[in-house]
Amino acid sequence: MTIKEEQKKIIEAATKFARAFHENDVTGHDWWHIHRVVAMTERLAKEEGADQFVSLIAALLHDVADEKLNDSKEAGIRNVEDWMLSQQIGTEDREHVIEIISRMSYNGGKNPPMRTLEGKVVQDADRLDAIGAIAIARCFLYAGFTGDQIYDPSLAPREMMTKEEYRNGKSTAINHFYEKLLKLKDRINTVSGKRIAEERHRFMANYLEQFHLEWDGRV
Repeated sequence: MTIKEEQKKIIEAATKFARAFHENDVTGHDWWHIHRVVAMTERLAKEEGADQFVSLIAALLHDVADEKLNDSKEAGIRNVEDWMLSQQIGTEDREHVIEIISRMSYNGGKNPPMRTLEGKVVQDADRLDAIGAIAIARCFLYAGFTGDQIYDPSLAPREMMTKEEYRNGKSTAINHFYEKLLKLKDRINTVSGKRIAEERHRFMANYLEQFHLEWDGRV
């Protein structure tokens, strides 16, 4: 679906809004994360035939509403809603974007599945940034931000977690691969996304194999 001229202006405004919001982030949810998710969203939307306008707006604003970056999930959603109300975005598109953003987060694997193709595309784009080489860098950046160690063999990866335990429980950067990142490949929605995820997943698995060999002094 072709993007109209008035929609392009809204996308430009959303880009400026998102960039200002994320400019100084040091958690791995910075502007360049958004930039990559938007680029992947555009690619997947074209390949899958999704509405590009709704997909791109949701991709640009998805972390503006992230509860990790706001006082609460509700406060983040209000922030996005207020901004969209200031733009000439139709009610149906606004509601669609909010629905997508509300279901985006991994949340320990407990969020409901995406209902629409646009939601699946944006969620895949976001999850693909948590699989592969860049994902490794982001994982260690976030661990440093939260005060988690690189690795502690005495701390086993957690399997069954509440939302609170997932967010605030003690873990390590390496455990995060087993608790979330390695699980994402099987949670990708689209055919296009699955193809990209396979190679990125393999890269992470090879990295972890090398990490454990070096940790044990075997190489």
